[in-house]
Amino acid sequence: MHHTMVPSDRVEHVAVYGRDGTKLGTIERLMLDKMSGMVAYAVIKTGGLLGTHHHYPLQWSALKYDPGRQAFQIDSTLEELSSGPCEFDGEAFDWGDRSRPYPHPHYWSV
Repeated sequence: MHHTMVPSDRVEHVAVYGRDGTKLGTIERLMLDKMSGMVAYAVIKTGGLLGTHHHYPLQWSALKYDPGRQAFQIDSTLEELSSGPCEFDGEAFDWGDRSRPYPHPHYWSV
C-alpha cells in the first residue's frame, strides 16, 4: 500500500540535495510547532572540515521529496544555505528562536 505518511525517525538521516544536484547533508532533526502540531522546519547537518559539522535550519515546505533518490531536494545551494543561522558541533543554539535577522532576508521563509 502506498501512502504519503512517514514516521519522523525515518526522515532523520535522509540525504538532502541542492539545486545543483550536490549532496548538502542529511536531515538531523525536525522542529515541530507545539501549538499547530505541524513541522516548522528541518535542521540540515552538513559535513565540515576535520570532522566538524554545520547545522542549518530550513523551512519544511522548502524540502521536496525525490522518490527516485529516496532523498529530499531543495532549491538552494550550500552557499545560500550558509548565509543564515548555523550551529557548529557542540554549540548551544536556540533552534526555537526565529526572531534574529540574518543576511538572507527571507531565511526563515525560504
